[in-house]
Amino acid sequence: MSQRNTDVPHAALQAICPLNEVLDRVSGKWAIGVLTLCGAEGVVRFTEFERGIPDISRRMLTLTLRNLERDGLLTRTVHPTVPPKVEYRLTAAAHELTETLSLITDWAKRHQAYVHTARAEYDAARA
Repeated sequence: MSQRNTDVPHAALQAICPLNEVLDRVSGKWAIGVLTLCGAEGVVRFTEFERGIPDISRRMLTLTLRNLERDGLLTRTVHPTVPPKVEYRLTAAAHELTETLSLITDWAKRHQAYVHTARAEYDAARA
């Protein structure tokens, strides 16, 4: 975006590209981890997300799960036990999305070394 357009209201940007909000939500670092783990496991409990997603805080995990549930990508089931057992599953729309995320994460794994080498070369050339 040019310097002259920095004062465009957020609502105006959403009117121009209504996909931004959805893409921002599902492309976030934690959302990709949650959706990928849930897609691989089927049914995932909160503590399994904590163990399966390195470095995520409980607060960020809670916010991510709530947002994905709000967006219709996860279903949350609370079982009336003590302590309560809470399970998360992907919705049909999220299953479709995880197919695309799988392609992206596979690409990232295959090209991780290449990207690190390219960054090092770029930084060395500019040092």
